[in-house]
Order: sequence, then structure tokens, then C-alpha cells
Amino acid sequence: MLKLRDRDAIVTEDGIIFRVYGYIHPSNAYVCDPEYASANIFQSPNPRARRGKKQPLYYKFFADEGLNLVREKYPQYTIFHEPLQKCLVGVNEEDIMEARKPDVGLRKQIAKEPEDALHRALEDLFALVSSKSGLSEIDFGVFGSLLHGFYHPNFSDLDLIVYSRKKLKKLCGTLEDLYLEDDSLRNEFSSKKAIQGKNWQFVNYSPREYLWHQQRKMIYSLFKPKAGRRVVKAEFEPVKEWNEICNEYNKDTRIINVGWIKAVAEISDDADAPFIPSIYQIEVRDVIEGPKVDEIKRIFSYMEEFRMQAKRGEQVLVEGNLEKVVTRTKVFHQITLTYGPRYYEQTVKVIKN
Repeated sequence: MLKLRDRDAIVTEDGIIFRVYGYIHPSNAYVCDPEYASANIFQSPNPRARRGKKQPLYYKFFADEGLNLVREKYPQYTIFHEPLQKCLVGVNEEDIMEARKPDVGLRKQIAKEPEDALHRALEDLFALVSSKSGLSEIDFGVFGSLLHGFYHPNFSDLDLIVYSRKKLKKLCGTLEDLYLEDDSLRNEFSSKKAIQGKNWQFVNYSPREYLWHQQRKMIYSLFKPKAGRRVVKAEFEPVKEWNEICNEYNKDTRIINVGWIKAVAEISDDADAPFIPSIYQIEVRDVIEGPKVDEIKRIFSYMEEFRMQAKRGEQVLVEGNLEKVVTRTKVFHQITLTYGPRYYEQTVKVIKN
């Protein structure tokens, strides 16, 4: 049986590249996010969307372009999700033409002689971080255009993965030190320039709050390679190690929307906060708006903006969808942040003293 996890890539015969989304999947299928499509089936007027110079060209999906393409022309890439009782974008194992794994992709890149400026920047950054942290190439991966080989050496970013909670903690400590010690690397969010010109749409989460939260995550960097004038954006996305993965999917579970909630909660456990979905175990201190229910156990977020957003012992303001989770043995509630009609009203943010 094929074994995939978050940020592994699935390529279909039609020329659509999907990202495996999270770790909760039905048997013999994967919930996915469509990321790119061959120019043979999709072309975008967005100048940022084109990928590659050689045939076949690919185009990156923005906003709901990928979702709309699947719904309108490729309904075979939807799967029925029993707990939610609705269809989600996903790929059945029988429809997977190729699976691309970020850890394998990085090892291939490191093994080759650098071919261009971005490849050299990847090697320089990896050498710097690994020598300082003691981590090795087996602890990292590459995703996005780097994984698929259609990056632009003069414009693309360095999209990296770090595997496991333990390695993430070591990496974040290393990056924090390097931001202070090494002129070639700095925290992307140490300056307001990181949010200048950003098309901000969140209603209950200000750009200033976003800047503060992002800065302390440590995983977003700006890197100046030894050779070349360009400062390259680099990010280190956390992904679970295989022994950390627990697939919660159970076709007998039901997840029922109860309404909208705004509450103050204290984080009691943040072990799964770095991953997608980001899970925060909580103790609710006050319900400001929405249904008053018993046993709200966790925040359950599929939004990357709110990954690593809060730490154990911190109080947060959370706003999102209240859901009732019914399993064979228990019933509890969770506050879920995900794609939906009120996307930009959702928030998880630390209440600072």
C-alpha cells in the first residue's frame, strides 16, 4: 500500500499535481489540495502562475482555481468524506500516476552539482543550517517548484520541510541563533517590510498582529547566498515523522456544525500546533459569542496562517466554526478553522498582557 503524508505530491495522468493535505484520510485515498496543472488543461492569466520553461509548462493555482477546475472538469478527483458527509478534493490510490516525496527530492538535489543560482543557494543554506544544528539531509525535504523541477532560478523561493517535533525544535533554536550571529540569514518578519503591499483581508486579525506571530515562529527566513545578489526567501515547513502520525479518520465518526463561536481559551497542549491540521488542546475561559456547550476540547485548524500560533499556557482569542464530534465512544466539541464562507473572519491570536 502506498504511504503518503502531508506535503507529499501526487501527479495524475491528466497533468494535475496535488499536495497531500494533512494526515487524516480515508482508506485507499488522500484528501488533497490541487497546486499545479499542465498547460494542456489549464492556463492562467496571472503572470505569477506560470512554471517552467520547457514543455510541458505548468500553471500554479491561486485562490479557488484548482477547486473549480476539479469540480467542473475532473470530478473523479473528489472523495466522499464520511465524518463530514460531503465530498472533498482528493485522489484515490488507483488514480495516482506518480508520487513525489520531499525527502527524496532533497537528497536528489544535494547529490547533484549545482546547476543554477537557486540550486547553489539551497546548498549554501543547507550547509549553514545543518552544520550549526547537527541535523542531516534525512531530516529535511523540498516541496513546491523545487520538488517538481520547474522552479525559476532567479525568482523562486526555497521551500523546505523539516521532519518531526524534535528536529523542528532543534531547527528553531538554531535559526534563532543564526539570525543574531550570521549576516547571511535573518528572520523574514523582523521588519515591517514583510507585510508591505500585502493584500490584507482578515477582519479580526491585524497586519501588526500577524507580523508579531510570524516573527516568533522562526521558520521564515531571508537568505543571502555567498554568490549572487538576490536575497532568497526560505521557509521550513514542519511535517510529522512517520511514527508521530495518527490517522484519526473513522467512517463511523460524524462531525456536525453547531454554529459560529468567539471565545477566550487557554492552550493546554501545543504538541500538534506546528502541523496541518494544527491542533491545540484548550480550556475555554469565556464564550464571547455563540452557543454555550460543554466540553470544547480543541482548536482544529487547517489554515496555515494559524500554525504554531500559540504556545502552552498562553491565552488566545479564537473565532471560527463550532463543531460537534460524535464517535462510538465519546462526544466532544471543537473549534474548526478551515476554508468556507467566513474564511477571513476566523482567527487564533495570543492575548498579550
